[in-house]
Amino acid sequence: MNHVVRRCLRLLWLLPGLAWGQPEPANTNYWILLEGKDITAPPALSPAALARRQLQQLPIDDTDRPVSSAYLHQLQQTGIRPLRQSRWLNAVSARLTFEQRRQVLALPFVKAIQPIDPALIITATEPVSKPQLAPVMTQIQAPDFARAGLTGRFVTIGVIDAGFFGADSANALKHVFTRQGVRQVRDYVHPNRPQTNLLRTLESMSDFHGTEVLAAIAGTDPTENIQYGLATDATFYLARTDQGNREYRGEEDNWVAAMEWMDSLGVRLINTSLGYAKGMSNPKENYEPKQMDGHTSLISRAAQIAADKKGILIVVSAGNEGDDRSWRIISTPADAQGVLAIGATNAKLWNRIGYSSIGPESLPYLKPNVSCFSLYGTSLSAPVITGFAACLMQANPKLTNKQVMEIIEKSSHLYPYGNNYVGYGVPQASRALALVKNQSLPSTARSIKASGKSLTLDVNTTEPAVSVFHKKDATHVLQQEAAKVSSGKLTLKRSSGEKQTTVDLIREVIEVVWE
Repeated sequence: MNHVVRRCLRLLWLLPGLAWGQPEPANTNYWILLEGKDITAPPALSPAALARRQLQQLPIDDTDRPVSSAYLHQLQQTGIRPLRQSRWLNAVSARLTFEQRRQVLALPFVKAIQPIDPALIITATEPVSKPQLAPVMTQIQAPDFARAGLTGRFVTIGVIDAGFFGADSANALKHVFTRQGVRQVRDYVHPNRPQTNLLRTLESMSDFHGTEVLAAIAGTDPTENIQYGLATDATFYLARTDQGNREYRGEEDNWVAAMEWMDSLGVRLINTSLGYAKGMSNPKENYEPKQMDGHTSLISRAAQIAADKKGILIVVSAGNEGDDRSWRIISTPADAQGVLAIGATNAKLWNRIGYSSIGPESLPYLKPNVSCFSLYGTSLSAPVITGFAACLMQANPKLTNKQVMEIIEKSSHLYPYGNNYVGYGVPQASRALALVKNQSLPSTARSIKASGKSLTLDVNTTEPAVSVFHKKDATHVLQQEAAKVSSGKLTLKRSSGEKQTTVDLIREVIEVVWE
């Protein structure tokens, strides 16, 4: 596996009882969380965004109104310069001195402040001349979308990433730029520079990452006859929120600002391959695995607001920490219930590839949601599923974000027997198209009961080995294995503590419930 470029971003929570006199940087970035809003202020939404809300029957509420101008004025009077404003979180970010923190906390409209200490994880890769994404197109049945004429046309996609260097000159993306398919770009790292510099300035190798992600969503190379992504005719808005050459300087408030910008434009499908976990220069400031709970981090809270109140489908890479025994689980915002978190599978058996992060057992819902093949990281499996979602949105523009998410899950090859290694498995275009048309699906899943310590099954496969998930309950995997098939028979050996077993035959799934 190619070297994976990892950097980490986290939010240091202000713990109760933390003494102000403890050593910390003289000037630190903070979120300033505010009380209430001006209810007379109009929503900060474009006509297209308002129309989308009306179509999806989503009400306009306080999270659509801007931060109070009166509050901003009072902050400015105290010498505070807001860096970013979040109408969703009703907050502003600012760089504060020790004395300014005291002044801000004394203001009657300030609910709390929380320091931002970023160390962004980008599930990125070194640039490759020919990303090996073609196999995944077969895995997800891309030809079925092509035969149906689905290419993401009329669907707008936002991409939040680390950089888009050379995107306008990449062979796989020439067709997108030729038709002016990229409508706007925003660089939240260098907002005062000409925005076209985003495509032409190389500060680090991470600046290629968004280009690769965009290619995995919409790329096609006619000279090589390789299709990299499904949404070849979609429209795009691009945002850079991380500076790759500053190891711990990814900004969480940049990410929230980019989300709100895209929402204001009416974007309803967003891909992001940025995640927050550990890796801080000071290990005491890292997130803890138990904090991947879907609501501890502000970025997950913002993602949930986007899903519940803005009608946005956010497709997030699950993370590349599966081999890291000190972590292993997904990062945030992949932990938010409302996002579609994407893991990565092996090419042949469709089980979890080693680096792909697993879902925390403490979550009351399944993560990752689905998975697909990627040799180079979950940051390149997520955009494949973003393209998949765009095709469904083109097929039926009236589908809500949650309906699209449900269709993708139900179309996956393990459904309904998902697990915290690969979710519901690999989405299948043929099944998804049938679901969009409200057609019934052929039965490909069955459950059987067994007792004792072993079981021999008759299996309909010509493969010499199949994937087996040994589970402690319905969803949590004890271990996965490649089990040998001999003369059409598969022998299962029950592990200690094993309550259920999923046998993955690709075209059929068998769930064994041990009594």
